[in-house]
Amino acid sequence: MELLKFEDVSVGYEGKPVAEHLNFTVSEGDYLCIVGENGAGKSTLMKTLLSLKTPLSGKISFQNGLAHNEIGYLPQQTDIQRDFPATVKEVVLSGCLNRSGLRPFYTKQQKETAEKWMETLEITALKKRSYRALSGGQQQRVLLARALCATEKLIVLDEPVAGLDPIVTADMYHLIKKINDDGITVVMVSHDLSAALSYATHILQIQNGSCFFGTVSNYRTSEIGKIFLEKAGESDA
Repeated sequence: MELLKFEDVSVGYEGKPVAEHLNFTVSEGDYLCIVGENGAGKSTLMKTLLSLKTPLSGKISFQNGLAHNEIGYLPQQTDIQRDFPATVKEVVLSGCLNRSGLRPFYTKQQKETAEKWMETLEITALKKRSYRALSGGQQQRVLLARALCATEKLIVLDEPVAGLDPIVTADMYHLIKKINDDGITVVMVSHDLSAALSYATHILQIQNGSCFFGTVSNYRTSEIGKIFLEKAGESDA
């Protein structure tokens, strides 16, 4: 079933479009990777999807009971965020805040959800540790658990392996795929085309203001895909 639908959507800043006539859907269980060159409009599209920006035109529909405040979001970290003075458990639990309304305390169910995702991401042993004392890879796991506490259906990841070493990067990709296999729909902005081709079910590429959307196999045989794959050295992948 469809969760999200873009119909002839244009996105941009201050009335100036960076990508136009975007038409695509995200369905339950999809793993969509958004790729493209720097400045193509990937981040603007992501912010529009998250309702952090209003589309310049067109229609975005949230379907099958999905609301804009029920999407988990893992942004790129800033230096200030890396030094956040809180425990791992506190950071993970804060992912529940969007859906808490005016309740001043976390519910039993929310605490159980946080415990579940900490166990899934293998960070339970770290829950009393200070977040800022963790390694980069551990911090990303904590932030992923936090994003998952915000949703039961869809997470949006912005370059989730940026700055991580190759071994930690591989571990992170395997965790994201496991989460997707367990029923969470994934939308990921990535410069890592090789990983996108390995893990994604669908590719969305923004190029020169327009986009390609389709399955990975369709992307490999499309003209825009062939050009981008050759540039990235993945033409024989």
